[in-house]
Amino acid sequence: MNTEKKPFIVIGGGIGGLATALGIAETKQYVKVLEQAPEFGEIGAGIQLAANATNVLQRLGVMDKINEIAVFPKRLVLMDAFSGKELSALDLGDVYKERYGAPYVVLHRSDLHRVLAEACESSPYIELVTNQTIIETVENEGQVTVTSANGDQHIGTAVIGADGLWSNARKLFVEDQPVCSQYVAYRGALPMEEVTSHGDLDDVYMWIGPNLHLVQYPVRRGELYNQVVVFKSSQYTEENEKTDQWGTPEEMDRVFAGTCELVQNAISFIQRQRRWPMYDRLPINNWTKGRITLTGDAAHPMLQYLAQGACQALEDAAYLTDMLHKNGNNVEQAFLEYQEERIPRTANVQTSARMWGEIIHNTTDAGILLRDTILLNRTDKDFKFVDDFHGYNKTFVKA
Repeated sequence: MNTEKKPFIVIGGGIGGLATALGIAETKQYVKVLEQAPEFGEIGAGIQLAANATNVLQRLGVMDKINEIAVFPKRLVLMDAFSGKELSALDLGDVYKERYGAPYVVLHRSDLHRVLAEACESSPYIELVTNQTIIETVENEGQVTVTSANGDQHIGTAVIGADGLWSNARKLFVEDQPVCSQYVAYRGALPMEEVTSHGDLDDVYMWIGPNLHLVQYPVRRGELYNQVVVFKSSQYTEENEKTDQWGTPEEMDRVFAGTCELVQNAISFIQRQRRWPMYDRLPINNWTKGRITLTGDAAHPMLQYLAQGACQALEDAAYLTDMLHKNGNNVEQAFLEYQEERIPRTANVQTSARMWGEIIHNTTDAGILLRDTILLNRTDKDFKFVDDFHGYNKTFVKA
């Protein structure tokens, strides 16, 4: 890597951080990605990417690799977790691709991360550095200095904080804390041959009920079946939030008691060794200061109910790239124009994700009747509920 010109420094080597690095490299500027872990990788299971994300992946030149390992579901299907009846569906086939310019795909998070990491490794503009727990970020005299806990110092042109929900870089702008939703998720993928068939296994299924849902879809070329079980814990308190005394596997079994046979069967397969408490944060009105800015979950962590977390990080990467193209060496202006567009957009998605969580988890008879009546009376080619999210079109073409 050429070190004569100070690089952009990206803190965090997750999906958003690597995509940001690829975008900056598109502008022929050098990038150093600092990852806290001893190696680059992803945990978790499946990930859904709507067209607003796959359009960015096409732009970054990695979609051919994604196509080799992803699954292209035919429909997104909402099911009643108790009656087992279909409530509504969205056609994800040719009509979807023609409408939005890119496909809806599902894949394993680690597969997506690997494709992005390999693209970064092959770029002459990008350097990946591990074992970097960042403890200080300082801007001074037109450059930034980032210090790691192990004593390493990195001097660069600018810093992009992409260090996720528990971001340290965010503390440069606001002293807020993640907000616990009182929901937990259990995730896992099992071999496809172990799956009890229901409908079309190429579809994405979301089974919904009061304070609970289950998501199912195939990943890794259809070799694995990804499942995510989510429920609200009645055992949660502020005092025990940081413990494992709420949202336990035993509580999961109680919450899902009475659901239909297919849901019960799915619960029996879910991995129970690890649970993921679900957090977001409130939107903020500024995440840029001089040559420092935020991206992805560091800027706008959101609940998973719209499957838009990674999608928004990819939108960030593309729009930030456009602003760097537009503003040349004026990094401060590029960062300001980037957040001017992205703050309202991501705040809307954050608050919408919370709202859709309330809708799908509704506990009142009146609310459930109203929701189900609306869903049952729409067609699978009615895209009005997703247009705002999947149809974002400001990041597709190089500036």
